[in-house]
Amino acid sequence: MPSQLPLAVEPVRPSRLGWLDALRGIAALVVVFDHSSYSFMAEFRRELMPEFNTSRYGIMVFFLVSGYIIPASLERRGSVRTFWIGRIFRIYPLWAAVAVAALGAHLLGIAEIRDFGGESTAAAVIAHVTLFQELLGTPNLLLVLWTLSYEMAFYLLVVALFSVRLHRRSATYAIGLAALAAVSVAAGAALPVSALSGAVGVAPLVVVAAITMAAAIGCASAQSPALRVIGAILGGLLALVLVTCNGTVPMWEGLVILAVMFLGTAVYRAESGQSSWRYAASAAAVVVVCAVGSAYRYGGGANFTRRGWIVAFLLAVATFGIGLAFRRRRIPRWLIGLGTISYSVYLVHPVLLAVTDGTIGRWERDNLVLEVAFYAVLLPVSVLTYRCVEVPGQAWGRRLVGRNHAPRESGHGGAALASGARDAPDR
Repeated sequence: MPSQLPLAVEPVRPSRLGWLDALRGIAALVVVFDHSSYSFMAEFRRELMPEFNTSRYGIMVFFLVSGYIIPASLERRGSVRTFWIGRIFRIYPLWAAVAVAALGAHLLGIAEIRDFGGESTAAAVIAHVTLFQELLGTPNLLLVLWTLSYEMAFYLLVVALFSVRLHRRSATYAIGLAALAAVSVAAGAALPVSALSGAVGVAPLVVVAAITMAAAIGCASAQSPALRVIGAILGGLLALVLVTCNGTVPMWEGLVILAVMFLGTAVYRAESGQSSWRYAASAAAVVVVCAVGSAYRYGGGANFTRRGWIVAFLLAVATFGIGLAFRRRRIPRWLIGLGTISYSVYLVHPVLLAVTDGTIGRWERDNLVLEVAFYAVLLPVSVLTYRCVEVPGQAWGRRLVGRNHAPRESGHGGAALASGARDAPDR
């Protein structure tokens, strides 16, 4: 990658936090390979995936980083309202841009979008706006959007715990969720895919979830302490119900995803002195054992090989651990720059792949030249979308926060934690 890349996405964050950007950059490249290999490296992909699930590796690294960053971001601000404004203007501008680009490419006949399975357009749109489409029985417009549903569930849970002053017990939550995943597999507790959607219908569930989510965020951001707690708990319950009862991945894996994010938070708490490293290490050990045991007990299938999943999961945890161990070392500027644009890389690449599939098609034999060429096009485009969409969006959010700044909700314990989280970057 050209050494000039970080200059194109300045400012680069302080080196103390560069390891997080480095991890995001690595994860983004691996996820891109996972998806682009369908088109350009099909033979290699068929050999690799049973041994190493590249998609699961990338997203587990992303989830660990999110777990480290998101609670720190909330606690640094000390305000749920400010947190939600930051999240909205961090996620939605680029999300909207790539959705419009995908629909535009479809209308021009150079790309195909996914079929929504006969569901109404209104239900699909509302589900996507909530970011919960993966957990509401609605196919994703772009495949990668499914991880944002779990991110949103984590946001709601973090806000709920922060609002009731139980946010510091991150290692306990990681252990509990991982253990619950293992117990569910051992007991054979497996709900059908999108069980709630099948029971009540996709459209009714989408409406109920959208109203509940809007009420939860609105109340959690209110001035009244009672309303804040009610809204936060409502949002947390919504997240837990959807993840456990309406996911498209097995219930145990949905619980493992949440456990992994809380494990990232447990590491943050140990790093900031809020908890002990021994406690974080114990949580890591339990999460790893339960996740690997769950995957092994679950077995295999047409779309799941336990060896590939387990290897990917272990390597993701190891990658995060290596990044943590070298967090005080100098990180290459190009890798920090890649991490800075990782959200653009993650969301833009499916649109470009849809265009290449609709124009030059997929290749039955490996073509390394086209694979490299895809990256050569993707990275500059991602720099452009970062500068023209992400940066302005975040600036709008900061201006809105400045105009509507309110005193910190000290009743939530935010002030006590702000000093330990003030340097945590937003994702």
